Amino acid sequence: MTTTSPAALDDAARLLFGADMASTRASDDVPRLVLSDGPSGLAMNLPGFAGKVPATSFPAPVALAATWDVGLVEQVGAAIGAEARAAGADVLLGPSVNIKRSPLGGRNFEYYSEDPRLAGRAGAAFVRGVQSEGVGACVKHFAVNSQETDRMRVSAEVDERALREIYLPAFEHVVREARPAMVMASYNRVNGVHAAQDPWLLTRVLREEWGFDGAVVSDWGAVDDPVAAVAAGLDLQMPGPADASRDAVLDAVADGRLDTECVLDAAGRLASVARRWSGRPARTVDRAAHQALARRVAEASVVLLRNEGGTLPLRGAGTLLVVGELARAPHREGGGSAHVGTEVPETSGDTPLDALRAVWDGEVRFEPGYPVDGQLGASGTSDDGAGTDAADLAIRRQAQAADAVVLVVGPPAGSDSEGYDRDTIDLPAEQVRLIEAVAGSGTPTVVVINAGGVVRTSPWDRAVGAVVHMWLPGASGGGAVVDVLTGVTNPSGRLPETFPVSLRDTPAWPGFPATGGRAFHAEGTLVGYRWYDRAEKDVAYPFGHGLSYTTFAYSGLEAVEEDEEHVRLRFTLTNTGDRAGAEVWQAYAGREGAGPTEPVRRLVGFGRVHLEAGGSAEVDLTVDRRGFATWDQAAGGWAVTAGDHAVEVGASSRDLRARVIVPRSAHGPRPRPTLRSTLREWVEDDVLGPRLLDAVAAADPSGSTTGFLTSPVIRAMIGDMPIARLLADPANALSTELLDGLLDTTR
Repeated sequence: MTTTSPAALDDAARLLFGADMASTRASDDVPRLVLSDGPSGLAMNLPGFAGKVPATSFPAPVALAATWDVGLVEQVGAAIGAEARAAGADVLLGPSVNIKRSPLGGRNFEYYSEDPRLAGRAGAAFVRGVQSEGVGACVKHFAVNSQETDRMRVSAEVDERALREIYLPAFEHVVREARPAMVMASYNRVNGVHAAQDPWLLTRVLREEWGFDGAVVSDWGAVDDPVAAVAAGLDLQMPGPADASRDAVLDAVADGRLDTECVLDAAGRLASVARRWSGRPARTVDRAAHQALARRVAEASVVLLRNEGGTLPLRGAGTLLVVGELARAPHREGGGSAHVGTEVPETSGDTPLDALRAVWDGEVRFEPGYPVDGQLGASGTSDDGAGTDAADLAIRRQAQAADAVVLVVGPPAGSDSEGYDRDTIDLPAEQVRLIEAVAGSGTPTVVVINAGGVVRTSPWDRAVGAVVHMWLPGASGGGAVVDVLTGVTNPSGRLPETFPVSLRDTPAWPGFPATGGRAFHAEGTLVGYRWYDRAEKDVAYPFGHGLSYTTFAYSGLEAVEEDEEHVRLRFTLTNTGDRAGAEVWQAYAGREGAGPTEPVRRLVGFGRVHLEAGGSAEVDLTVDRRGFATWDQAAGGWAVTAGDHAVEVGASSRDLRARVIVPRSAHGPRPRPTLRSTLREWVEDDVLGPRLLDAVAAADPSGSTTGFLTSPVIRAMIGDMPIARLLADPANALSTELLDGLLDTTR
């Protein structure tokens, strides 16, 4: 047994607590790490919190996900990593891969998707990009950070199946495929245990099952009990100096409440990360190239939701009326720790209004249209009913005199932010009135949504010709969205989350956000499109939806190779339109005849293919065994249910163009009955059931016990009774010895 000196133990314990708000402690042989936020651009604070280090403001993570282009996401990660390294940061605190349980989530702009496969692949690409530049990445917030309300202590109450199928897979994919330097434990509790103090999450799942070999850091201020945190597998408590926490850990070791090895192991893991990632020499950053990349990403993220009668692309002639304060002062980023110290002032530079004026051949007129900070801007009218009605009427008259209208709308400033959740997905009432007024003019109208997530579009979207979502596009979004509006860029963005008809239709309504300290995730695995499909609810725009200025056809879907581990499929994608464009194909799998708690289908693959007009490409898709599996809570593992499974490909979760049936055999762990199992579980078990009937037939030749166990009436009435409760009944041949003997045959 190795003896650790008090000095060595004290040195190890010091490493487990930050030095200040943004760095770790150093020792003789362990360098310091400098940590910085940055999921949408370097968000590094200047000394004394005097501002942020100038950095490129990239589109928000939700916009990155809307590209469905993992290669592009990796490029963004590399660019942010390069800027972090140039600024002296060693670890970037990103990406954020939590699942969007409700469209009201305040941090949804910072999270990728409602689907774990899309979130996981985007997150892994971001990590690879960051770490390719010599900066460690920290995936967050582990786990089930579903809401901002009461986030420091709320308990996410969620069963293991939903954890395994919805809330953990994105983290698992990032850890297994990209090997991030760090994982950040979230503020909230999971089933009553603080995430930063949960040995099941931090040790059993993260390290033992997934093989994570980096360091686990707490979110800032997330540790409630530092001793429990170290025992659970936390390596770094932030922020520092946290001397009282260090003393508590040393006291716990001294009195035997904490194993010395827990401290030494945590210090060793952090030291390994520090030695690998700290102090890399800075390199020159090509900021012009990064700005150009941000522009390309913004273009690729724009989603064309609706386009009736060829409203888009706009033709650059005649009189164009641009309406909406957000056209000249768009929301570029969300609030909180992800906010970037952009080099482009947020109230000037690249805006939709400026970009339209630069490319439009005719006259461009502008009206602010709706209140900003309680004022109506240039219109000079107040927000009382009469003033608003008069202003809307005046704008309608201007619209009637124009050849086209572009109306930019979005939620109020501050709606997309860390720290609190949204209270509505509706646009402000004055904006809806304005849309209705302009739509009533009869002039072709395009509505551009500037928001970090979902807004309710029903029913006003039916009254306008086109609807476009530009997200939070960073510093270069104005020109990007205008390129789409005018046809310079063919739109190719796709929705990473479902747009519901109303908030009442969402799976977590009305219990989101939870305010009683416990957030019951009662919808289980039916999150996002899984819920809408299973409940057969209409949606405004489905998951994966997005239109193009060209059209695509899917044909020839077939399974070309099958075995127990995977199915390889192939289909042909053809551009049937008259211009080049990119299609985001999506593949979904679902078991035929699945029960009401199982999704109808779930995303199992996707890709982005650029095709010239008339061009075709052959697409190969491999679905591994996990793509057909669900989590078996009783057996504690992934299991494939025998039977027919459908694989469908298409342009969204509700625009599926081709389908093939793939038979699958049963695979996975099978739970075996115990004395606590029910009568039904014993009789219906494929191994012990027949053995049980043979054993009781031998013990009771009269057939009475056999008849009892096989009676449909008995099974219906008491089938859910634990079998041990029947052992005291002298009328049957069941006994502890008989059942134990059967269990011995399976051990």
